[in-house]
Amino acid sequence: MTELQTMMPRYEKYKDSGVEWIGDIPTQWSTNRLKFISKMFVSNVDKNIKKLEIPVKLCNYVDVYKNNYITNNLLFMQVTATGEEIIRFKIKIGDVLITKDSEDWLDIGVPSLVKYEEPNLLCGYHLAIIRAYHQICGEFLFWSLLAQYNRIYFSIMANGVTRYGISQGVINNTWLLCPPYQEQITIATFLNCKTAKIDQAIAIKKKQINLLKERKQILIQNAVTKGLDPDAPMRDSGVEWIGEIPRHWKMKRAKYLFTEVDERSTTGKEELLSVSHITGVTPRSEKNVTMFLSENYTGSKTCQKDDLVFNIMWAWMGALGVSDRSGIISSSYGVFRQQEKNSFNSKYLEYLLKTTGYIEHYCRVSTGLHSSRLRFYGHMFFNMEIGFPDRKTQDEIITHIQTQSTKINKAIALQEQMIDKLKEYKATLINSAVTGKIKVPMQNEANTADLKAIKP
Repeated sequence: MTELQTMMPRYEKYKDSGVEWIGDIPTQWSTNRLKFISKMFVSNVDKNIKKLEIPVKLCNYVDVYKNNYITNNLLFMQVTATGEEIIRFKIKIGDVLITKDSEDWLDIGVPSLVKYEEPNLLCGYHLAIIRAYHQICGEFLFWSLLAQYNRIYFSIMANGVTRYGISQGVINNTWLLCPPYQEQITIATFLNCKTAKIDQAIAIKKKQINLLKERKQILIQNAVTKGLDPDAPMRDSGVEWIGEIPRHWKMKRAKYLFTEVDERSTTGKEELLSVSHITGVTPRSEKNVTMFLSENYTGSKTCQKDDLVFNIMWAWMGALGVSDRSGIISSSYGVFRQQEKNSFNSKYLEYLLKTTGYIEHYCRVSTGLHSSRLRFYGHMFFNMEIGFPDRKTQDEIITHIQTQSTKINKAIALQEQMIDKLKEYKATLINSAVTGKIKVPMQNEANTADLKAIKP
């Protein structure tokens, strides 16, 4: 028995549900397959639109698996349909939409409750409408389908290769529990109230994580562009987008610091590397990428440890890094090597060249016919001014950044752990309520009861 179930009251008597993974249920509850307590509509409206008769709004499956509720705050796809399709697939308040196929199996069988109704709002092709019969509350049906045992069931039954799906029969045959109607309303009201508090606590922690990440970026930005001494005398760098730098720092064009190299693999056996604006230079095996696939990499472009590598096509987004290993890279990357070995701390160099001012410069000087097709070539890099301190100061800056970043990362990890616990508590709460493992308070009690286990 979970901690939640020991904290909350239980029903006086239980009976065997007859369903192994559900276990015992309250005596007054019954079990039923979904097909006996609801009607299902499987839409094909967006595959059969041939006549431009009536304008409608089509609810997309993305709207469902990203949201618990379908409301007027969501954006719907504008399509057209025939009058017959509108009558058949029109969404009503209290309906539950469920995803029946998706590219991600985790999104299969995700329900969403319709809380909004407007003329000509239809169910999209990748969804099914589940409309409860009169003895079943639509909100209770939604929470039941969201429960862990149903989510696990749908994920197990999903099949496919590039796209996963569950059949209408799988959905119809899922087991649901049916308390008396008034008790369904009480449970739904309770879960609406309590999960809203949990979601609010999660949102607060996500905001705290974003603030910590922002603090970390500011720490790095200030340290690599201004140094560690806030009272250090400053001077004008002479470059508008760089601004002031500490007086003892150097200013040099990249062409006096780096040499562009174009070395090729003789064996094709080196590790495959990729460059992104998020992770810098990393093994391609660690990323979901399909670039420069080949049966033989002999003659491919390579980089060495401590080489600076630019993704020419995405430098304007900050796609660059200093490699910590040798490897094979795309021919569309630029590779630059320090003229004076060890003049730069590799981490310092990468941090500096990924600061806001430098990235804005790449974007400003890159050339191309379209903003998403800009190119940052070697001569553009060589013409760029770089402001930097001596190697000893660089090492001190990196040590400081690593020390402070470790503290911030620990704080972020703590917040993420608390979010995981809140999500786990929410899932347990829903599952326990809709399966009768706990007895929820009556409506007036549910509105005032506190979730003592949650400490936002």
